Amino acid sequence: MSKRSARSGGVFGAAHGLLPEVVEAPRSLEGLHGTVAAPTTQAGFWRQFRAYTGPALLVSVGYMDPGNWGTDLAAGARFKYDLLWVVLLASIMAIFLQVASARLGVVTGKDLAQACRDWYPRWSRWPNWLLCELAIGACDLAEVLGSAVALNLLFHIPLFYAVLITACDVFLLLALQRFGVRTIEAVVLVLVTTIGACYFIEIFILPATKPDFLEMGEALLRPGFRQPDMAYVAIGIIGATVMPHNLYLHSALVQSRKLPMEDDEHIRAAIRFNTIDSTLALSSAFLVNASILVLAAVTFYGHTGITLPSGEVINFDKNTDWIRDAYLTLAPLLSTAAASILFAVALLASGQSSTITGTLAGQVVMEGFMHWRLTPWVRRLITRGLAILPAVFVIGVRGEGSVNDLLTLSQVILALQLPFAMFPLLHFTSSGKRMGKWKNGWLLLSCGWGSALLITAMDLYGLPDSLRSAWDVIAGR
Repeated sequence: MSKRSARSGGVFGAAHGLLPEVVEAPRSLEGLHGTVAAPTTQAGFWRQFRAYTGPALLVSVGYMDPGNWGTDLAAGARFKYDLLWVVLLASIMAIFLQVASARLGVVTGKDLAQACRDWYPRWSRWPNWLLCELAIGACDLAEVLGSAVALNLLFHIPLFYAVLITACDVFLLLALQRFGVRTIEAVVLVLVTTIGACYFIEIFILPATKPDFLEMGEALLRPGFRQPDMAYVAIGIIGATVMPHNLYLHSALVQSRKLPMEDDEHIRAAIRFNTIDSTLALSSAFLVNASILVLAAVTFYGHTGITLPSGEVINFDKNTDWIRDAYLTLAPLLSTAAASILFAVALLASGQSSTITGTLAGQVVMEGFMHWRLTPWVRRLITRGLAILPAVFVIGVRGEGSVNDLLTLSQVILALQLPFAMFPLLHFTSSGKRMGKWKNGWLLLSCGWGSALLITAMDLYGLPDSLRSAWDVIAGR
């Protein structure tokens, strides 16, 4: 009996005496599973690092998707740098959870959806799967809106038609999957680099944006809620940061690496380099989110509104649709049209990169929970169709000013589903029965559970207001 079979059955190594019976489980992301050869542990650090780097990059785009933009822009515009520490805290908590997700996939050979199917009661499969699909649809809604708004701003395409155009990105993912996971990782790297480069230029090169690094450092070291409504925006930042589908996806993506020998030494190396990969990728996501907040702080903080060259007056308040208004007002405030173009290009890259990973996550949860397999183009059309329908309906009925409302609705759905992904993940990875000697150590155990409890508590605290806002969207108020 091979150790691959033992891992597929649920516990690394039948020799540990933890697995009485082996049942071969379907592989996660069949077309990508085990397609990247990992070097032996005798290879140098950089060769191993290059081989294992990539899965966390794909996951990290969920931490800088259009849903995050709205909260980061609002935080910077309303409170300057005072909520920068919340962005940092959210990113640190995300690192612990994604490290646990990667560990689950490496050690057990299962993704989180497969683990829930195999290790929880049979009746839980349908509700878990439906909740995951709802969360993925909500996340895809945010990505649809981000890409559509970017197309609208860059090419003046009416938002209604821009939403319909985003359905065509199904062909992008289908083309990429033919070339393997490394090609997908390379494309996402280009998109993420585009986002980072746009913000680097806006913050460090454009003459009108000069952040106060000393003040930023003080804000990071002085956490607290010193103004009214800061707690509510902070909850929004944390609620928009950890994406439930990323916890399912990461545990599957790490299995795209084929270990040369599945023994303790190679499992240890895989865990080590996936931890490094997660830390670096999510640190980069923190820098992007921090840059969005800093740009908003430098540009919008202290302004109550602006008159555009067309004569239109845009007032800034807590209900401002920041994703759209930021584009319109960056050029007049910074005296350069490049700022608005860079903003829209970064937003388009954000929506497209998140779209790629959202589709892969949908494939993981459907195959993991239900053992249903659909061809990628059918799966993509279903997911995108479910996201486009509410966007088309609300925008068609209420007009283009409803983007922020739809983003709020998507974040409410994500917040509701998040505990159903975090707690099973930590339950499995903290279990000696499931993980053997590779279960979470004291640091990951304490920080992982602490992060999950804090995120859940803050989501629940902000849920009543979020539900009221979501009901207003549904009721058309």
